[in-house]
Amino acid sequence: VQLQASGGGLVQARGSLRLSCATSGRTFRYSTLSWLRQAPGKEREFVAGISGSGGTTLYADSVKGRFAISRDNAKNMMYLQMNSLEPEDTAVYYCATSTSVPTTHLTAYDLWGQGTLVTVSS
Repeated sequence: VQLQASGGGLVQARGSLRLSCATSGRTFRYSTLSWLRQAPGKEREFVAGISGSGGTTLYADSVKGRFAISRDNAKNMMYLQMNSLEPEDTAVYYCATSTSVPTTHLTAYDLWGQGTLVTVSS
């Protein structure tokens, strides 16, 4: 059972990146999938989440209107389109899964993947 994030890199402020999360080992199509991040010297925080069907999404206020989460259950993939990136978005981004509805509470996430580093230069 595995979640693997990819797509991070170095981008200039106001640029865009698309992160991907590949799931394997079991079906996640009935589970919430979310993106969480941890900036240098800061605690891990919720970014965005999407329900199993894709019908419900939730965003942190700091990324609302700039980021878009999506999933493709046929491909066992989840994505995060990040636009208008800011230096404050610099962090390691993780994908994680929960049996609950999308939530900002990190304790609800019981499986985490390895992260991918996003660096936004000013």
